[in-house]
Amino acid sequence: MKTEMGELIVGAYLKQIEGCDFIEYNARPRGGGLKGLDELDVIGMNFETNTAYLCEVTTHLLGALYVDNKTTVERIAKKHLRQKDYAETYLKNFKYIRYMFWSPYVPVGYITTGLSELPDLELIIDKEYTKKIDELREIARRTTNDSGNDFFRALQILEHLR
Repeated sequence: MKTEMGELIVGAYLKQIEGCDFIEYNARPRGGGLKGLDELDVIGMNFETNTAYLCEVTTHLLGALYVDNKTTVERIAKKHLRQKDYAETYLKNFKYIRYMFWSPYVPVGYITTGLSELPDLELIIDKEYTKKIDELREIARRTTNDSGNDFFRALQILEHLR
């Protein structure tokens, strides 16, 4: 499965800012079957801090919306349960698990209220998303080495234009 640009953004953040040693995109639980269809967009692992990051990424530029507001909250809640199930099954050795939902734009109201009620889910949306991109831009401005992430490399090029 092709890695989407939004997923590369999250992967760059996990590597550059959170110090993850390993990033996996579009991870699927082992064994196939119906459970194997439940992909996780981005998983990051920081072995020094013993922290795993499980990230759902929705990069809808006109707003995170699946059919309608209620369906959107239900779908993201279901994905969050899959994150927790994956962590309980495969990431037992990590002391800390962080669950994140990343989206550049989520309309304020029903969706943001519903998502804020999901336990343990960090919302990286709207201004918080922009803040994370700004942190990446600052590192891109100060570095020139290729990290292996196409999004971050593009940021470096843009930040070093003369």
